[in-house]
Amino acid sequence: MLSEVIRRRRASSVDEVVDIMTALERELSPNDGLWWFNHLYLRVTLAVRGAVTTTTFRDPAFLERLDVVFANQYFDAVAAGDVDPRAAPSAWRPLFECRRQRGILSIQFALAGMNAHINRDLPAGIVATYVATGEAPRQASTRYDDFNRVNGLLEAVEAEIKSEFSTGVVALVDAAGGKADDAVAMWKVRRAREAAWTNAEVLWALRRTPTLRDAFFARLDGLTGFAGRGLLLRPAGLKEPTSR
Repeated sequence: MLSEVIRRRRASSVDEVVDIMTALERELSPNDGLWWFNHLYLRVTLAVRGAVTTTTFRDPAFLERLDVVFANQYFDAVAAGDVDPRAAPSAWRPLFECRRQRGILSIQFALAGMNAHINRDLPAGIVATYVATGEAPRQASTRYDDFNRVNGLLEAVEAEIKSEFSTGVVALVDAAGGKADDAVAMWKVRRAREAAWTNAEVLWALRRTPTLRDAFFARLDGLTGFAGRGLLLRPAGLKEPTSR
């Protein structure tokens, strides 16, 4: 089970994050929707790992720590959702409930995972990283500048692997009037990460009022799950189940 792969250890470095994601990719099948998100996430993590040593960042140690904290939240969701989708956070539940459903495109699974991970997990990950490293999340900072530099890297990786998701079935669905690329148009990594940073600042400001902070995060979790269900709607016009 995936939970066994995850629970062997928690990642404490980017290298360990890559090792766990690689193990998950081997354990999963491309017929499993989770495989497609994990595949995309692994490629992104490999690119970030390389960029930390070759790109000019003002605080690379912060980015590395954030990468590890962020990934462990995904691993926690996998450990919970693989056993029982209802045990996963609300944001992740749609993906775990639909991961084996036919007629949903691979790009939709990848986007649903990105939606859950960036909109829910990233704000919490930013706050946890700042708690551990000091200071406070704010836009007028070198760490925020570094955070934004990653956007270009993520978009480049997405462009590189787009062909893996844009298979003939996407064109088939579009021709039938389903417009599979509408889901892609809904989702922009740069905007999602900007919103995640803002939500992190809100969570930070609410840290002295735990009840309100928890209520805000629960609402964020739930709304992210609602968006995830929309991303996983079977495209209109796709009348026959498709293999991935």
